[in-house]
Amino acid sequence: MTIQFTLNGRPQSLECRIGENVQTLLHSMGYHSVRNSDDGWGYAGSDVILLNGELINASLLIAAQLEGAEVKTAEALGEWNQLSLVQRTMIDVGVVQSGYNDPALALILTDLLERIPQPTRDEIDDALSGLFSRDAGYQQFYEVVELAVKRLDDPAYTQHFAPEFRDDLAVVGKNCPKIDSAKMVQAKPCYVEDRIPANACVIKMLRSPHAHAWIKHLDVSKAEALTGVVSVITHKNCPDIPYTPGGQSAPEPSPLDRRMFGQKLRHVGDRVAAVVAESVEIAEQALTLIDVEYDVLKPVMSIDEAMAANAPIIHNEPIEYGVGAPDDLEEQNRNADPREGKLIVNFPIGCFPRKNIAASVRGHIGDLDRGFAEADMIIERTYESKQVQQLPVETHICYSYMDGDRIVMHDSTQVPWHVRRQVAKILDVKQNKVHIVKERVGGGYGSKQDILLEDVCAWATWTTGRPVYFHHTREEEFICNSTRHVAKVVVKLGAKKDGTLTAIDMDFRANTGPYGNHALTVPSNGPALSLPLYPCDNVDFRVTTYYSNICPTGAYQGYGAPKGNYALTMAMAEMAKELGIDHLDMVEKNRVVEGQELKILAAIGEGKMPASAPKVHSCALGPILREGRKLIEWDSPKQDDGEWKVGRGVAIIQQKSGIPDIDQANCQIKMASDGTFIVHSGAADIGTGLDTVVSKLTAEVLCCPMDEITIHSGDTDHAPFDKGAYASSGTCFSGNAAKRAAEAMREKILKCGAEMLGEPVEDVAIVAPGLVKGKQGEVNYFDIAHKAESGTGWGQLLASGCFTTPEFAFPYGANFAEVAVNTRTGEIRLDKFHALLDCGTPVNPDLALGQIYGASMRAIGHSLYEELIYDEHGVPVTRDLKSYGAPMIGDIPRDFKAVLVPSDDPVGPYGAKSISEIGVNGAAPAIASAIHDACGVWIRDWHFTPEKVLHGLNKL
Repeated sequence: MTIQFTLNGRPQSLECRIGENVQTLLHSMGYHSVRNSDDGWGYAGSDVILLNGELINASLLIAAQLEGAEVKTAEALGEWNQLSLVQRTMIDVGVVQSGYNDPALALILTDLLERIPQPTRDEIDDALSGLFSRDAGYQQFYEVVELAVKRLDDPAYTQHFAPEFRDDLAVVGKNCPKIDSAKMVQAKPCYVEDRIPANACVIKMLRSPHAHAWIKHLDVSKAEALTGVVSVITHKNCPDIPYTPGGQSAPEPSPLDRRMFGQKLRHVGDRVAAVVAESVEIAEQALTLIDVEYDVLKPVMSIDEAMAANAPIIHNEPIEYGVGAPDDLEEQNRNADPREGKLIVNFPIGCFPRKNIAASVRGHIGDLDRGFAEADMIIERTYESKQVQQLPVETHICYSYMDGDRIVMHDSTQVPWHVRRQVAKILDVKQNKVHIVKERVGGGYGSKQDILLEDVCAWATWTTGRPVYFHHTREEEFICNSTRHVAKVVVKLGAKKDGTLTAIDMDFRANTGPYGNHALTVPSNGPALSLPLYPCDNVDFRVTTYYSNICPTGAYQGYGAPKGNYALTMAMAEMAKELGIDHLDMVEKNRVVEGQELKILAAIGEGKMPASAPKVHSCALGPILREGRKLIEWDSPKQDDGEWKVGRGVAIIQQKSGIPDIDQANCQIKMASDGTFIVHSGAADIGTGLDTVVSKLTAEVLCCPMDEITIHSGDTDHAPFDKGAYASSGTCFSGNAAKRAAEAMREKILKCGAEMLGEPVEDVAIVAPGLVKGKQGEVNYFDIAHKAESGTGWGQLLASGCFTTPEFAFPYGANFAEVAVNTRTGEIRLDKFHALLDCGTPVNPDLALGQIYGASMRAIGHSLYEELIYDEHGVPVTRDLKSYGAPMIGDIPRDFKAVLVPSDDPVGPYGAKSISEIGVNGAAPAIASAIHDACGVWIRDWHFTPEKVLHGLNKL
């Protein structure tokens, strides 16, 4: 059919299919702002357009509805190199992070301000009620509107909503636009889906409908015979290579317990067959032609079920060890089933698959029995968490093609070098035959540290020679993506009457689901990122991770810390109640302090034990708790309102800034012919602004404007190795590598400049804006570059930097919450939430605040709204954004504050520490302890619901 309409002011006449979806149509025309985040349900708002002046989701329209219409997309908001007022304001406030649905935000806010020049908060909430944002936390959206309203009257008006730090530095600690934000907010091509050509084949996956089953019969012949089907991949024709989806440094501290396709299926959504076809429609039709029969097995869904003596065994493959095989390995393999492939353990991680144990570890310091004997009060409590999803607005996606005898993959990933290694292993080729290009990442939060579709995409291209893409649907994100591990934590505390802790015992049990990626490291971080908050001489911990048939788990921000911190913080709150001590006072009495040695961390590692007990080089918890107490009015009377009872809660939190003695980052800098700089950073910016951090650190060292620095990052051909964006390592490791490369470049510039000036090196210095200045003269970078590249020069100036360290840089913080609980209905209302964080020197403060708001809202969502739910057969029933229940703008606290409290850390660049991950660690215990303060109910499993409140009040 032919349709005629006006698109962004230009007449269009298009041939299209009857019933064609408008989102798909516009995106295929190159309008990249119209994106699909939710399988066409119109819930996320990433596909919003203006149709005859009304905002509507394009995925809810068919092409015929455009006939004669006026259509406007976010591309119409500005010129190619000129931002609109709203777009510029969004960048200036710092709300652009992953950027995936920020063009939609710009379109919605532009429409709002055209309709209502001075909107109220309720009107802003109404306008944005259809936009899902997982990274920005919504709070800064109000600042965008506030600033935009003022700029409607005065376009030159400026206002800073974030403080600035370090008067002794030029750009570090100061607010500046994220360097890729204009590209993202204008919807210029930058994501994987923007790179896919029209002739690329698509992968669609047939997935298991059962939580635990064998494939009894599989016939793909009818699907293979369908015109347009290029290939069908199953366990019969894929590589039989065990690997782990977890993108971690080799040798991985996870069991290699997965193959591309298996005959045994271990969760609903597990891979049965992949169809490679020339269109989505053909691929989906082919899936219906696959004949498969299952032998259904009893599923294991919980930790208790996995521990049972007669529990079904999830992994019964023959086991092999790289090093450190146990003496009874032959006995363990006696009844193994070779149909399952094989399971490889790189080194001992406490893996006992016949007991459904993927990993286990134990550690202790002091004398636990003596510690409890010295206690005046002992309590023991059990705390449990639920399974939640990362929900990146951009679902997982990969596009691959052949370049001669090399495979090139454009990937939305946090770990390009780990992807290259895994793909080369699975294809059985050398790594120089694999080129990974990390595109802009539309949100990851840990889930894109796992390698979930790259293996199939690579194999499909390698075996067919065709360009291929694999793009998860939102349903696939729920049933086959990585999620947060489920935990059951038993905490036993001993304390003196004055609140001094004498002993801590933590038994941390985790549910890793069907595969063991991160099965050692995530649960180990439960105690590793909670116990050091309350240093105690007598501590014992056990970590045991169990296999089950829930949907897969993996890396998620916080990486074990939220569950360990919830358990320990709640136990501290309960102990304080038993002793009649104010909870915040008890925290102050026992908390970590600057300069302290963290003995317990010498007993906990991530596959490698620390050489010695780490020391706290910087810690701003003192001023954080003083300011938080004041902001939340901790000591003031609470204003109850009839059935609504008010309570306050607190939780202190910590994280790391990378993994000492394991992580490594590299960076290279070259001076261009005019004295500007090209920086090749291994860092993988996943929306946190890491490229901006690298640029600022380079500019700070080289005393040059930031616009004279270009960053090329996350490309395995064109940048040096970096282990990836995880473990909160970006600023500390990748940033330090850039700083060291810049310092090496500075030394070369000084030497060359001194030679040109005829002065000793010790008499010259680099000064802004890009000059070498001596006692008798000066020379600019342009002239130095020209001389370097001349026939009598030194050669192009090149420098590199590598960063590793045995030292820890710990960020610290506290979350304060005020809730109101309705004692008749059980309703919980989060009225105030204040997140105060110490990230050392904030390199870019407005972006840091955005990271705190986003992380806090994810944690609030996990605490109050979110849960993956299964039926009695182990089938997940929460498979879309609407039923899952992640928070939207109307769910944020009315009083929502993020506060940066600086410190100066000697490990991080210019004193900086990590910021993006720590913010998810404290909301649950802060809110739960506030609920108890309000109504006297301890909720020991989260999330928190009205039903649990009413159960606690004996009203249900």
